[in-house]
Amino acid sequence: MGSALVRALVKEGYEVFAYDNFTAGSASNLKGVIGRDNIIPGDVESWKFMKTLSLTKPDIAYHLAADPYIPLSYDYPERFMRTNFQGTLNVLMTCKTFGVNRIIHFSTSEVYGSAQTIPMSEEHPTLPQSAYGVSKLAADLLCRVLFREKEVPVVIARPFNCYGPRETHPYVIPEIISQLAKSKELILGNLGARRDFTYVDDMARAACMLASKGGIEGEVINIGSGKDYAVEEIAHRIALIMKGGLARISVDSSRLRPYDVSRLVCDSSKLRSLTGWKPEVTLEDGLRRTIEWYKENGHMWEWERRYQS
Repeated sequence: MGSALVRALVKEGYEVFAYDNFTAGSASNLKGVIGRDNIIPGDVESWKFMKTLSLTKPDIAYHLAADPYIPLSYDYPERFMRTNFQGTLNVLMTCKTFGVNRIIHFSTSEVYGSAQTIPMSEEHPTLPQSAYGVSKLAADLLCRVLFREKEVPVVIARPFNCYGPRETHPYVIPEIISQLAKSKELILGNLGARRDFTYVDDMARAACMLASKGGIEGEVINIGSGKDYAVEEIAHRIALIMKGGLARISVDSSRLRPYDVSRLVCDSSKLRSLTGWKPEVTLEDGLRRTIEWYKENGHMWEWERRYQS
């Protein structure tokens, strides 16, 4: 999502600096998009973040830095809280110190837990079902409190599931593509889990629109397509594109989450009324674009390269 957002912002005419510790992503994703001097390695929890803001003096800060991969949060809850909560505190206060005009904090639909009403608006109850979701909800609450207490100019963007090229973790769509590149057999977890998928370029376009909309500080704004699909259906759709037929799927119990979200469906009417945004890339087209990128880039995701090294 980060590299797609950089591309979208550059296209809109912004000068963009990317600050990242590259524990998951890769600076190569920005090759030819921004200059090397505009790519700054570092952690949001370190003093270097303050130094970076003092030198770059940004008008807008997009805060996407996070530990995002849910299965790891079961084993490393302390790390997730430190990065996602303490890191957010540092971002907010540092941006306030250096006069950033707007901070767009990227949250997640995981803070809602499983859908209690369909579709899920910003008023949906929050009952996260993972340490990751808890850490992100804590960060969201911090944003709202610091907006009211200290007038920190933060907007909470709450994306539902995002997919596309340059995936940095083995989320369900890149995992399915990776497996099908090697075999017709798929080994997956919860086939019935339903998610709302938005193509990464549509997600980035929504984030760009939030930069220029006035009077939305302190608000929570969902980003999503409003359509949900079961994992099993996604698997067969990808198999039809890659293999010309349905996949053979088996369930590996070790891939089942101990406390899984069963369904997420976005109500993005608030975003649409504020900005006029709507998704432009269909699921079919988005999957084809993602698969094509995977083929053109050595049939390997960044996370696969890291696991092999």
